[in-house]
Amino acid sequence: MEATNTQVRPGTVPPVVAARWALWTFVIVNLVIVEALFLTAGTGKNGVLTVAKFFGLHAAVLMLFQLLLVARLPWLDRRIGMDRLTVWHRWVGFTLLWTLLTHAVLVVLGYARLDDASMTKTFFALAGVTASLLGMGAAAIIVVVAAVSARNVRRRLRYETWHGLHLLLYVALGLAFVHQLQETTTFSSSAPAMIYWWAMWLFAFGALVTGRIVMPVWRNAYHRFEVAEVVPESDDVVSVHVTGRHLDRLPARAGQFCIWRFPGHNHWWLANPFSLSAAPDGRTLRLTAKAVGGASAGLRNVRVGSRAFVEGPYGAFTALHRTRPGALLIAGGVGITPVRALLEEEPAGDVVVLYRVRSEDDAVLVDEVRALLADRGGRLHLLTGRTGETSPPFEPDSLVALVPDITERDVYVCGPPGMTSTVLSALRRLQVPQRQVHAERFGLA
Repeated sequence: MEATNTQVRPGTVPPVVAARWALWTFVIVNLVIVEALFLTAGTGKNGVLTVAKFFGLHAAVLMLFQLLLVARLPWLDRRIGMDRLTVWHRWVGFTLLWTLLTHAVLVVLGYARLDDASMTKTFFALAGVTASLLGMGAAAIIVVVAAVSARNVRRRLRYETWHGLHLLLYVALGLAFVHQLQETTTFSSSAPAMIYWWAMWLFAFGALVTGRIVMPVWRNAYHRFEVAEVVPESDDVVSVHVTGRHLDRLPARAGQFCIWRFPGHNHWWLANPFSLSAAPDGRTLRLTAKAVGGASAGLRNVRVGSRAFVEGPYGAFTALHRTRPGALLIAGGVGITPVRALLEEEPAGDVVVLYRVRSEDDAVLVDEVRALLADRGGRLHLLTGRTGETSPPFEPDSLVALVPDITERDVYVCGPPGMTSTVLSALRRLQVPQRQVHAERFGLA
């Protein structure tokens, strides 16, 4: 289990910076290798097909990178965070789409010029070749998934529908891999080239299978999670306490979240990300959820003693990223849950909590927050009121009035997307150093 020491180590490279450098170094090194393989493998049958091969090789690299971004590798996740990795996955996905389409168009154009035929005739001729047909199938699936992942379309789909279609990408990757084996001369141009491509594909698929299947299954078999207690916190908020075997060996930290499934409560494919609302103590885990959907609303009906399937822990919203002695923790609504957990890891000292809610009755876990702050000599500002009815509490001037030394603190932000964006914008205007700002925006889509 990782240490939970919150001591700030001045002069050290922040974990998120180290992880980003490691990731970019990995990408650049592999791009250099691919460029070398492209230059030494010979040209295509004409200039257009040579350029098409260039785009095809880079599409393969993007596919490998996509697998690593969603493999949920613990070292990356705890330093960069699943939310940022998911955003990168989205943008790399759209880059992959245009790279593949460019590759496909150039292949058809190149063979059309080679055979002095129309592009339509050439397209159907290539569709009759197994290797090309596999590549076309992979490209078609990626186009469909990209279309349903566009924001205006995604908002109209149920998560389960979108997720089911998204899983087709694994079929596309399989088709693309076989296409590459049969079609790409660069793959088999030399023994080192073959070793490199096989090693990269095995590494990427191995990381994905380990992170998404092997590790969750092993952890649940080892810890045997089960529901120990269900505690209503208010009319629409409930806490679920989960216990299990050897929880002291679960590498969980305050501020992280897990993906929770409660068999019998929902279908097995329905899962929800909920933050740990208490620091892990080696005996129990606690989640606290507000009834905003069918799954979270029904948690108060989960049976004590029933099994729980827990995937994770995930997230970089932890004290691992502390850079300053003082801390400002900003929460909105049920976003107080990871903030409340972080307070348990805070040593006595200079910590301020800003908690934004509509009314004091909506302030979930506020008594626990007050007690923790009292023990640590911290301060709580409970900011009540509806948006538009009161002066904006997260404008730069308002933040400075509440916390005059805000630029000298680490700032943790967790809340609804609109509130989080407003706070982050204000922090930029106040010139709070980026390395001191830590925000969590997790979700499954």
